[in-house]
Amino acid sequence: MLPGGLRVVTEHVSGVRSASVGIWVGVGARDEHPSVAGAAHYLEHLLFKGTPTRSALDIAEAVDAVGGELNAFTAKEHTCFYAHVLDSDLALAVDLVSDVVLRGRCDSADVQTERSVVLEEIAMRDDDPEDLVHDAFGAALFGQHPLGRPIIGSVESVEAMTRSQLHSFHRRRYTAPRMVVAAAGNVEHDEVLDHVLRNVDALLDSDSAPEPVRAGTARLRTRPGLSVIKRDSEQTHLVLGLRALHRHDERRWALSVLSAAVGGGMSSRLFQQVREERGLAYSVYSSVDTYADTGVFSVYAGCQPERLGAVVEVISEVLSSVAADGIDDGELQRGKGQLRGALVLGLEDTASRMSRIGRSELNYADHLDVSQTLARIDAVTAADVAAVAADVLRRPMGLSVVGPYSHADELPEQVHAARR
Repeated sequence: MLPGGLRVVTEHVSGVRSASVGIWVGVGARDEHPSVAGAAHYLEHLLFKGTPTRSALDIAEAVDAVGGELNAFTAKEHTCFYAHVLDSDLALAVDLVSDVVLRGRCDSADVQTERSVVLEEIAMRDDDPEDLVHDAFGAALFGQHPLGRPIIGSVESVEAMTRSQLHSFHRRRYTAPRMVVAAAGNVEHDEVLDHVLRNVDALLDSDSAPEPVRAGTARLRTRPGLSVIKRDSEQTHLVLGLRALHRHDERRWALSVLSAAVGGGMSSRLFQQVREERGLAYSVYSSVDTYADTGVFSVYAGCQPERLGAVVEVISEVLSSVAADGIDDGELQRGKGQLRGALVLGLEDTASRMSRIGRSELNYADHLDVSQTLARIDAVTAADVAAVAADVLRRPMGLSVVGPYSHADELPEQVHAARR
């Protein structure tokens, strides 16, 4: 930890010639007031428009000149700005990412230009029913809670946002105690530290401590609901799911194994029963998302409108069966194998390793290395999965549908039955 509360974490990866550097900021969509919904994502765009010493073109040319990548993403609880370069260009990567994050300008002209870009992104989301149905599901599951709002914001909030609001959001939220600098690849910790010190000196003028790991209890006073969005599409898109476990809950390992077994691959129950045995849908899968104080277990499917009722019925039967009886030993081993493989294969590149250590430092009090994580997965038993299934899969259901339906009354009875 550096003065000012800034943290720097690194991982040396032998045998590679690249380096990935990211600045993680513990601010995301759930930290926004409703009047500035989408501000974190809007700001992510805006900071790339220029700094006091670089124009947007200068930034782009500097990255292109070394064949690197400079980008960012916004999530519900954090934002990350990152660069992926040759190891010999590590200094440039730290310089560019630091310049954008710490000194990106919020000029009025750039705010207007980028407003149009963000509105185009919203329009693109609206034209992609699979993206749209997931945003609608967030609202159905969490209601007016900040976790229920789309990360991208709404047309109304983006159109109304001012330069002053965005500048204030940047100045107040992007502080050293909320930041983690992560680097992975052919890097040495002391070298990264030297580059960071040269580029973030303005943040190191206090004795502030890092922000505590985000925790607490989500105040969810309403039951999950039903969201219906009309689109004259060839397919109906569906997400159904439940509020699940937060990321500090040790049962999350069992829930991940459960999701892999139920809907994580071609041998999963959902894939076999919905697609292989009945041919009701091309795509069907389950997923788990964890936040500081709650989480999500969800199932997505895309099908012909006339098959929606049958698809929901089969999904409901699968979830009810697992809630009552758990999974068998073969499913347990395949689910654990999927998680192990996804973890290890996903760490084949330095960008993934940087993301892992940066996210871990920002979001967890205990940092598990790869071997420790694999051990947690291996330790999950069928009884663990059965217990978490009996708890989570019996919780109230939320559901979103995008398709040729004007209102909920037009949906098949199986959809309404799934929520009872």
